[in-house]
Amino acid sequence: MSKHDHSGTAAAAGAAAGGAGVIGTVSALGASSVGGVPGTLAILGSLAGGGMATGLAISCAAPLAAGAAAYGLYKWLKD
Repeated sequence: MSKHDHSGTAAAAGAAAGGAGVIGTVSALGASSVGGVPGTLAILGSLAGGGMATGLAISCAAPLAAGAAAYGLYKWLKD
């Protein structure tokens, strides 16, 4: 890895954006309290045909997918 390879920065920025998107989605769905979080995760999971565990998996996977997409886009545009 060279000194000027910013792929890690691109991946981190993508993951941060994905994380912010998940937080925004959870807030928009009404999780304004600790008690609202399980219900919101269940709503997210029901969109994919599952329950709260599926909603949690979606919430965890979104920042990872955004980070991977940012990393791939950076590498593709760099070459």
